[in-house]
Amino acid sequence: MSVMDIQQIMKYLPHRYPFLLVDRVLEIEDGKRILALKNVTMNEPFFQGHFPHYPVMPGVLIIEAMAQTGALLALHTLGEERERDALFFFVGIDGARFKRQVLPGDQLMMEVTLIRYVRNVGKFKATAHVGGQLACEGELMCARRPVAAVDAE
Repeated sequence: MSVMDIQQIMKYLPHRYPFLLVDRVLEIEDGKRILALKNVTMNEPFFQGHFPHYPVMPGVLIIEAMAQTGALLALHTLGEERERDALFFFVGIDGARFKRQVLPGDQLMMEVTLIRYVRNVGKFKATAHVGGQLACEGELMCARRPVAAVDAE
């Protein structure tokens, strides 16, 4: 099992502020599962408009955080850091359900398990919890696709 801080995460994921939604990897078992966290703070730019009088993390961003976590699992399993000519794209979700609101001050714990990885497409079972309570769940698909080379930071 391995742990990653934000500097190590950024070696794998191309996302940057304000769209990097994984702060730390607590556990990773290559080819099996990953446990990661996102500290949700009032400083998040999306809280300015969703909803100013009652700030709630948008569900699509919870799903995106789980997808980024799945991409980390796939890339770490493959033993590859961020590539200049390929990216993991979020391509599908099945059975998404939201069970609890995610609010400023919450710590979102994401657990993603690899179901299968075939021909550069991974299918994952993903859950996100806050304080031991299920906030979101679903099955995600991410595909590794070639892109024009981009400058790496």
